Amino acid sequence: MADIKPFTISIDAERLEDLKLRLSLARFPDELEEAGWDLGAPLSDVRRITEYWRKSYEWKTAEINLNKFPQFTTSIQADGFEPLNIHFVHMKSEVKGAIPLLFVHGWPGSFVEVTKILEPLTRGDGGVAFDVIAPSLPNFGFSEGTSKRGFGFAQYAETMNKLMLRLGYKEYVTQGGDWGAWITRAISLLYPGHCKATHFNMDMGRRPSYLKNPWQAFQHTTQPYNTREANGVDRSAWFNKEGYGYNHLQGSKPQTIGYALADSPVALLSWIYEKLHDWTDDYPWTDDEICTWTNIYWFSTAGPAASCRIYYESRHIWKDELNKAPHDILLKWIPNVKIGYSHFPQDIYVIPSTWTRTLGSVVFEKEHESGGHFAAYERPDQLVGDLRSMFGRGGGAYDVVKGN
Repeated sequence: MADIKPFTISIDAERLEDLKLRLSLARFPDELEEAGWDLGAPLSDVRRITEYWRKSYEWKTAEINLNKFPQFTTSIQADGFEPLNIHFVHMKSEVKGAIPLLFVHGWPGSFVEVTKILEPLTRGDGGVAFDVIAPSLPNFGFSEGTSKRGFGFAQYAETMNKLMLRLGYKEYVTQGGDWGAWITRAISLLYPGHCKATHFNMDMGRRPSYLKNPWQAFQHTTQPYNTREANGVDRSAWFNKEGYGYNHLQGSKPQTIGYALADSPVALLSWIYEKLHDWTDDYPWTDDEICTWTNIYWFSTAGPAASCRIYYESRHIWKDELNKAPHDILLKWIPNVKIGYSHFPQDIYVIPSTWTRTLGSVVFEKEHESGGHFAAYERPDQLVGDLRSMFGRGGGAYDVVKGN
């Protein structure tokens, strides 16, 4: 297709030297005794990673590894906004009838999250194979960002749906966590004729009511919580009390935090590193991985500040014609699009299954004994297995895409 162009990641030497200079000039704060992780990213960790980032980390090696995956760009325009050049990974399966799967990342993730599951999903083990499309969301990674206000869930969903249609996929399924879950939820709401099923690796939902969800409400009041759900009460309470500050800041004053993230790589590193630690289940992050995840933001096309704006736009209501997918609607029952859940005990929100079943027809659920927020990266084998179970023969979403 003439309007789809191959893309190769290539950051020029001048930008790399600027990064090293900024790292060399970093000024670190002091730290209270025995602070640990209670007050945020520990000083000793941030100093060590900063030094490694400046002296030892090889971005060009990361580029080579990432460029092994087929990447492209294309220009897509959401209604009422300027055209944006959208970056995406597109790995097609050699298996006939492969299911088109749109993988949508969140913050502080990126398309890098999909890299561990691309090969097994496209290979076709377990009787089902996928064509995997993993974009950089607008304002993230190597996609362009909008200069206009009001780019919310509906516009992210519109952009993703138009991308899938441009690639020739009139029917497809989706997978997402974090913002990816909300955006794929918006796709289900706005484009049910194209999106036939969605899989979440993040719990979503609200306490069921007897008026709106009588069966789920009855189950919730009569059945005791299982171990995951009981422990999830404490996990969710911890996140709301100790881990939610970033969300309030980015959701109310994203421009203010943007100055720090755009100017200081150490600010960006510590802001992201804290979440990589707190939101995962003892995942053994290497300094290379941390630097690569941070560099995707530092070298992003729209700049690291742009990625914060989705928090603001999703909270604020603009013109009615733009705000087609507000939070409240996305947490209500949406018919016709089948849902699957992979529940991981160390995600940021862990809620009862009776709550998650209030969103629509849940045809697959799997509870895992370990794992956190970044399932595709932390627990790739488990996520791949769940997708195969959900969409393979005998699964609840088998044959949802016609002819696949």
